[in-house]
Amino acid sequence: MSSADVIEDADALTVGRRIRQLRTARGMTLEDLASAVDRAPSQLSMIENGRREPKLSLLQTIARALGTTIDALLAGEPLDERSTMEIALERAMKGQTFQTLGIAPFRIAKTLPTDVLKVMLALHGEIERLRDERAATPEEARRANVELRDLMRTQDNYFADLEQQAADILAAVKHPGGPLTQRIASEIAAHLGFTLHYAPDLPQTTRSVADIANGRLYLSSRVPTKSDARTAVLQALSSRILGHGEPRSYAEFLRQRVETNYLTGALLIPEAHVVPVLQDAKARRAISIEDLRDAYSVSYETAAHRFTNLATRHLGIPVHFLKVHESGTITKAYENDDVNFPTDRLGAIEGQMCCRRWTSRVVFDVEDRFNPYYQYTDTGNGTYWCTARVEASSEGMHSVSVGVRFDDTRWFVGRDTPNRGVSKHSVEACCRRAPAELEERWRENSWPNVKTPRTLLATLPTGSFPGVDTTDVYEFLEAHAPR
Repeated sequence: MSSADVIEDADALTVGRRIRQLRTARGMTLEDLASAVDRAPSQLSMIENGRREPKLSLLQTIARALGTTIDALLAGEPLDERSTMEIALERAMKGQTFQTLGIAPFRIAKTLPTDVLKVMLALHGEIERLRDERAATPEEARRANVELRDLMRTQDNYFADLEQQAADILAAVKHPGGPLTQRIASEIAAHLGFTLHYAPDLPQTTRSVADIANGRLYLSSRVPTKSDARTAVLQALSSRILGHGEPRSYAEFLRQRVETNYLTGALLIPEAHVVPVLQDAKARRAISIEDLRDAYSVSYETAAHRFTNLATRHLGIPVHFLKVHESGTITKAYENDDVNFPTDRLGAIEGQMCCRRWTSRVVFDVEDRFNPYYQYTDTGNGTYWCTARVEASSEGMHSVSVGVRFDDTRWFVGRDTPNRGVSKHSVEACCRRAPAELEERWRENSWPNVKTPRTLLATLPTGSFPGVDTTDVYEFLEAHAPR
């Protein structure tokens, strides 16, 4: 075995600290030891600090000068507390945490108090713990989704505190009720101390950027013609209304996102105004997500979400909601009507393949995109009726559907549809396996290249605000901040 192998096995840093510990215990200065082994003090200093691996012959000479053996220098006995902490801090300085924080390695001087070393190591350990906690694994992300959906189900997707905050804001700007105009959205911004600014260079990973220090809210000046300018403004302001801070975990980030979207919907479709409208529609047996969308000039998805907030609490109707990518992947889901969605072993729905027989998949094959599509689906858990639409997004086409149990269909427009489907995905393979003859012909003769929608990758969190390039955000704010 070479000398390098011997030193590496014992750890050069530990060997160096053991030499220093023995030298100081014998009352020798660095210069004394350097003179005894006929080496420069600077060379020995680098050895003691673990920056240079001594040859085996030099190590033997050092051992003799210290009155010990080479085995003692390479032994596994623990060092004293001070040396142990110095080694731990040296290793930490070479690690990713120090590099990420931009802290350059520094020399640990003898005069550095031991208590300071303890504090620095404790802080490093806490930062490491927080990094591990916030850098959630895909499994943790799915768990967070499951926990949040369980909370939503427990409350019938209705959050009274968020409804009240929306009502308070609307009262503060004297909103008369009904659809929220862009002017009212601007007045809400002014009420919260923000002015609106449109920029062509808004960071690609953001919908808006708030300059809290200067009370400026930046939005893209390149908003697509079909986009709703109110939504981007209200989503940004909702985070300020709710007092959100930097999320400490993915679960908190996810909860903040749900709260923001909920409050935005409650501002666009105020509870006090829309509940009588929905109750009247139920009395007439004419509930329609399309009518809700058109009455408040919102997207179909916003109208569908808002209906799930209010349907059970105010109309006594349990519901389910699905958003499905054109690939068949479920990206959003909610239910309190016991519909049996596909789940993984953790209970997560997001990321699962939606059954081909479900309304949410069938609607992609319907040529008529002007009118809503309705369908009854027989399942192992009863019959459900759904209304669905296909909408375009930056990640491709998505279907958005709202459904209810068969007995509740009588309250809805579209209940007379002849469209029927049968889904057995909850009890058997159903559509998850290709027909036997096709599988036999193509299983060994095909190799698809998977196209994953970015909305799924967004569930794999990195950083404080998953998916956001903070460098771009800070550079944008620096460039646009008032001088």
